[in-house]
Amino acid sequence: MKLIRLFWPLLFACGACAGKNKVADMLPRGKVIDTVLCTADTSQSYALYVPVRDGRLPVVYLFDSHGKGVFPISKYKALADTFGFILVGSNNSKNGNDYDQSDRIWGTLTQDTRDRLPIDSNRVYACGFSGGAKVASYLSIMHPGIKGVILNGAGFPDGVNASNVDFTVTLIAGEGDMNMTDLAAFDKDLEGTTTRHRLLFFDGKHEWAPAQTMALAFAGWQFDAMLQQWIPTDTPFIQRYIASSHTRLTGFLKAGHVIAAERECNLTTAFLGKLYPGAGVFQQVGDSLARSPAYRKEEEAQSALFAREQAAKQVFADHFEQAAKPYWTHVIDSLQRDPSAMSQRLQAFLSLEFYMYSTRLLGTAENQWARYFINLYQQVDPTNSEAWYLSAVCDVREGQAAQVAPDLRKAVALGFTDVERFKKQTEFQGMSFSEFQH
Repeated sequence: MKLIRLFWPLLFACGACAGKNKVADMLPRGKVIDTVLCTADTSQSYALYVPVRDGRLPVVYLFDSHGKGVFPISKYKALADTFGFILVGSNNSKNGNDYDQSDRIWGTLTQDTRDRLPIDSNRVYACGFSGGAKVASYLSIMHPGIKGVILNGAGFPDGVNASNVDFTVTLIAGEGDMNMTDLAAFDKDLEGTTTRHRLLFFDGKHEWAPAQTMALAFAGWQFDAMLQQWIPTDTPFIQRYIASSHTRLTGFLKAGHVIAAERECNLTTAFLGKLYPGAGVFQQVGDSLARSPAYRKEEEAQSALFAREQAAKQVFADHFEQAAKPYWTHVIDSLQRDPSAMSQRLQAFLSLEFYMYSTRLLGTAENQWARYFINLYQQVDPTNSEAWYLSAVCDVREGQAAQVAPDLRKAVALGFTDVERFKKQTEFQGMSFSEFQH
């Protein structure tokens, strides 16, 4: 009996460990899981992808602005396989949360994943898009264990300036992203700090970066890990990267994109300058390009373009509360006929402004004016599910019962999935979300 009493706690502990291992075994590798409930708080969940690799693996915590954890994981699954990164996408972090909520979500999320996954605690990373980028940067500032952050479509939290931080900052923006110029300016601000930083652009708008661009950001983390000796130096991987960088550089030069070519040289130098002596040639080429007349000419043209863009934003701002709808219809039609990156950025700027006016006016029950801006929001950004969701809210308030279902079906068709928000929406009480999913 004494022996039983002596060993009972040990047997209980072993049973608990076996239970935890059993839970871990239920999370298969090589398969995207859209919902894993957190053990300590089942109101929180995350999407997950664990590549088929042995040992402890780096982890990337992904923050989507709409709380769609599975979206970036599905988009970057192949990169997880290539680089051997676990991907964890929060289903609770989304626009509208405050930073206290973000901290609570982070605490529950990281505890659950540490308990259940083979994570290399030396290689914890964060990545977010738009509002999720601000969350990722906030968490990286507040939690020293994060070694690198990817900020896609937005920078540090409002009011936080560039400063010396211990984690690597990778900024990513589409050429048509309304925040592109702000991110470029933030990157320049980081040059005055000791922070390791990179800036990547892609051909697109305010959206999650394509996999080929995100692959560059992930590669940067690999090079950081080699430099810090967290992983062995992988010479074949370095040589493959140099070959791909050379290909991109040649393509930029052939197309006459001198600034993009110089930026490619700077990126490769930032990645490999302290790691691989052969990368020095990229710095030499980059310095030469930056001194060339072609570079100065392109830089002057770009500066003039950005000045025109800023002036257009100011004109729009002056008209938000006084211009009639025909003015905005003309502006939006003109922008939508223009395929340039600047036009895309201005459309995204108007989309965000119309969204903010719509939500503010709905919040103060100024429904007539809310409808005015919701209609403009739908016009400038017709594939944004939020515009149609807000329209349905306004339909109920206006007594337009017949229009509620079409607007909600449109919102769902365009990707609206926030069931909890729908359930809490006063205007939709008594309705079932499922009836709008077909």
